[in-house]
Amino acid sequence: MISVSILGAGNVATHLYKSFVNAKTISVIQWYNRDIRKLAMFQNDVETIDNLAMLKPADIYIISVSDDAIAELSEKLPFENRFVVHTSGSVSVYDIDKKNRRGVFYPLQTFSKDVPVAMETIGKKDSPLLKLLGKSMGCKTHKVNTDQRRVLHLAAVFVNNFTNQLYRVAHEITESEGVEFDILKPLILETANKVQNISPYLAQTGPAKRNDKKTIKQHLKMLKDEQHQAIYKLLTASIKKTQGVYNKKLTN
Repeated sequence: MISVSILGAGNVATHLYKSFVNAKTISVIQWYNRDIRKLAMFQNDVETIDNLAMLKPADIYIISVSDDAIAELSEKLPFENRFVVHTSGSVSVYDIDKKNRRGVFYPLQTFSKDVPVAMETIGKKDSPLLKLLGKSMGCKTHKVNTDQRRVLHLAAVFVNNFTNQLYRVAHEITESEGVEFDILKPLILETANKVQNISPYLAQTGPAKRNDKKTIKQHLKMLKDEQHQAIYKLLTASIKKTQGVYNKKLTN
């Protein structure tokens, strides 16, 4: 049984807790947050605390707070030579105070079965424990260094946050003309499924790849929002460059 203590009450911390309680070989012994009221809904299921001095011995202490607060919280931990990890995609493992053994357990998405987890440790003996933690949750772990993890975090912003923003733009465009956004959902799934088997480069389709100037010009005229036009132009130019299609600068 792997005993863990969670420090923090944000989205990642909450999903971690829910995943841990569903795992047969993981025991959450304590959950800390500075404002204990945020843990009120869980107080009947796990020991909740707001005092770091009350932390009990655990196999892993998981700091899941904002990036700026990780170093400060790790410095305040009232013990030494225990295994402390954070869940950030961009913060160095060395930001954790060196009085303890240090590591990173970074999920690339909201926790569910098979979610990829990037892990990093300074001490080699701690690596198997983090790998076992991920396995116990049904997750696949990937051993990376800090630079690789930061690249993953950057890339994740493109494939997740930026893509979702494009969904929002598409929703706004369809809604403006009374077209149901749901009609596009099979296409969204098909696009996501396609890159499971071929590279994004080979999966690319559309007017920019075909250098269909007439369609591109028509689309730009249809876009009433200047920001939407700017996004369309930028992505069209990027696709053209990637696909080796060259023509004059896009205009309205």
